[in-house]
Amino acid sequence: MHYQTDRKRAAGKGSAHSGAEHHWFMIVSSVALACMVPTWIYIFGNALGSGYEASLATMSRPFPAILTALVLIVGMLHFNKGGRVMIEDYTQGTARKLLIMAYTGFSYVMIACGMFALVKIAL
Repeated sequence: MHYQTDRKRAAGKGSAHSGAEHHWFMIVSSVALACMVPTWIYIFGNALGSGYEASLATMSRPFPAILTALVLIVGMLHFNKGGRVMIEDYTQGTARKLLIMAYTGFSYVMIACGMFALVKIAL
């Protein structure tokens, strides 16, 4: 017989045994995005206001390219996890499984398309 308290058995585990991990991922990615997005908007806004050649030159530099990649990847993973929770809360059965697969596939396709475009611009 195990003599554990209720708190010890429940520590860090939700009903799916990953609630704390999901919560921390969302907090960390939110803070990261809160720091990265304003910087990215400033850089992208300046590049957008300039001509074609100047914007290509801006996005070809390492810092804007890496920042754009980070915003894209972290943003889409945050989007994926948040949307998955919404789907899990409001759908059931086979529709839930299909929507989760489609939503996850969509987010990864968006990451791949964005990274492809960024590599085409940066190189």
